[in-house]
Amino acid sequence: MKKQLQNISVTNIIIFLNIVMFVLEYLINSAKVIFGLNIYFFKYDLWYQPLSSMFIHGGIGHITMNMLVLYQFGRMIEPYMGKIRFAILYFVGGVFTSFATLAYMFLSTNWANVIGASGAICVLLGWYALRVPSERKAIMIWIVLISFAPFVIGLPIAWYAHIFGFIFGWIMGYFL
Repeated sequence: MKKQLQNISVTNIIIFLNIVMFVLEYLINSAKVIFGLNIYFFKYDLWYQPLSSMFIHGGIGHITMNMLVLYQFGRMIEPYMGKIRFAILYFVGGVFTSFATLAYMFLSTNWANVIGASGAICVLLGWYALRVPSERKAIMIWIVLISFAPFVIGLPIAWYAHIFGFIFGWIMGYFL
């Protein structure tokens, strides 16, 4: 049994949960609003949103891109860190990113319904950039591109979640 648990990839479990939630989004009409990160966190005490929003996506392109990047970096980082530390990095960093995103929206009064795994994935990228200096410049350019290029062409993107995620990943890199 212990040997079987060692073979299970946390990255694959996270991807599986994202796919399950993506299917459920189409069965539950208001899932994006209920489980996304938005003003209802404050209005209706939806305490689970900082975590649940990491599993909700805007469409097939959104989830496909996020899961490809998660697979690429998760499969690289998880064996190095170990399953437990990797899970801590992803989930704690993702929740911190959600709270920073809520704070940004609250202070700017620029409310949106923030969905997607990108903030938590950017935590992984921040950790990776700190730990692998030879890749740092490329990762930082990638973060800027995925954060601002869609925004510039008018796509509704929570660029601030990417930046917060990267920063939290970098900081967590000193501790994990």
